[in-house]
Amino acid sequence: MNTISPAAPTAAAPERPAASARPTGFVHDTATVFARESRPLVRDPFSVIFSLVQPLVFLGLFGPLLVGASGGDVSGTLQWFVPGILVMVALFGTASTGANLLFEMQTGSHERTLVAPLSRSALLVGRALKEVVPLVIQGTIVVLVAVPFGFRLDVPGLIAGLAVLAVFGIGFGALSYRLALACRNRDWMFWMVHQTLLFPLMILSGMLLPLEDGPEWMQVAAAVNPLSYLVAAERALLAGDFGDPSVIGGVIAAAVTCAIGIVLGVQAMRRAR
Repeated sequence: MNTISPAAPTAAAPERPAASARPTGFVHDTATVFARESRPLVRDPFSVIFSLVQPLVFLGLFGPLLVGASGGDVSGTLQWFVPGILVMVALFGTASTGANLLFEMQTGSHERTLVAPLSRSALLVGRALKEVVPLVIQGTIVVLVAVPFGFRLDVPGLIAGLAVLAVFGIGFGALSYRLALACRNRDWMFWMVHQTLLFPLMILSGMLLPLEDGPEWMQVAAAVNPLSYLVAAERALLAGDFGDPSVIGGVIAAAVTCAIGIVLGVQAMRRAR
């Protein structure tokens, strides 16, 4: 009688190595985060235009008052005032970016990105780079709106001015993310710091009114305000005066703001849980 021999045990299939959870590279990760954060802009491009209401209101209502104060010099007033509006766009646009991160932390979306195989530094830098896109679009629209009313457009100066604002915007946006991470359980604190700092920075930069005739304490405060140097640089660049000494001051102010923002923001992102 033949007996059925037990089947030989089949060799277990070798397990495939798990996909590496290590970051695929800072540049690749930054591009991935940038693409993810830019999708809402692609799906709803009109949101960029709607956010222009505030700077256009300042241009349309505050501008005529300055023209009257200057004796009716429309062109000269616009050459002075429009660069300040561009800095305002960069300031308000990037200062509020931390609110998006607050919303993601409240909904749990941010926690899911933290466990993704992405560099923590890229999570911040990719987000900050995304803010450059609406900044450039909005700044260009503001300038084009002012041209029919007498603003003299210098194209190389506009490109250089937007590049400087982009560097500043990356750093200031990173600082906004740092503030959001620090206030993740107290979102009211984010808005309190946001509103407390923004308007003094704006007024003490000379973007709306000249500070030369103001009290001495205002001039001292303006001297330590990085936005003052940025506004002066934008006025020189948009006029095509690349050799003006204020350009160097504005570039340094933008670069220092960017460096400080990236360093502080990356530190906060790496500690995030």
